[in-house]
Amino acid sequence: MASLKDLKNRIASVTSTQKITRAMQMVASAKLRRAREAAEAARPYAERMGAVLSSLAAAYKDVAGAPQLLSGNGSDQRHLLIVTTAERGLCGAFNSNIAKMARAHALELLGQGKDVKIFYVGKKGFEALKRQFENNYLDKVLVEKLTYDIADQVGNRVLDMFAANEFDVCSLFYSRFENVLTQTPTRLSLIPAEFDETPSDESTASASYEYEPSQESILETLLPTNLKVQIFTALLENGAGEMGSKMTAMDSATRNAGDMIDRLTLSYNRQRQAQITKELIEIISGAEAL
Repeated sequence: MASLKDLKNRIASVTSTQKITRAMQMVASAKLRRAREAAEAARPYAERMGAVLSSLAAAYKDVAGAPQLLSGNGSDQRHLLIVTTAERGLCGAFNSNIAKMARAHALELLGQGKDVKIFYVGKKGFEALKRQFENNYLDKVLVEKLTYDIADQVGNRVLDMFAANEFDVCSLFYSRFENVLTQTPTRLSLIPAEFDETPSDESTASASYEYEPSQESILETLLPTNLKVQIFTALLENGAGEMGSKMTAMDSATRNAGDMIDRLTLSYNRQRQAQITKELIEIISGAEAL
């Protein structure tokens, strides 16, 4: 049984931890608001660009000579997986859920005899998968500060590799932010480009476009831009999801610390009461012996 001093030290230690988790929860809550606003602000732009490209892509879906970013190069032997996660932990299962989806997809491809390369964007994804997929490592990019420059850097690297015929299919893994409690791991095909064929609103469904100079030229220009926009949108979704998951995890940790403090305090009081009672019995017994 722990001594009174040990219990007192443990109560002080857990109390200090509770203060830290409460502070982290408040910081995550403040950052979540800005991250969520950024993610929600980016969605309409990405969705509208996707709607325009979807309408253009429909005409070239099965046409020979369509841009390779749209239709692929005709092969699916070599796969590039872009795994985007957070730089830090203490955010529940946020990072592990993305890594779990990427791991399952990579193992499925390897089981089919495909060649797989993994490009990590964020440290936690690299740490989760590096040992199992050491031979499939391509590169990693750290996301200390979330800006479009990171998406531009990753996008240019992917486009250069595709132009050099270093892979056939590219998939992006991230977590889509739904709300504070829900972040959905998602896989998106970047090459060949994947678009939602269902319009997000009636105005998009009924819109009629006239293109200048030509649909082919617009596709050649917008497809690389759309790839970078999709990566940037995924990073913004990750940013909001990370803060939401961290706020939930720290709230749970704070409440668990409070429960532990209550149990330790109860144990401390019971042991202290028992010790006082024992001392009183010894004093009374000594007095009676005299």
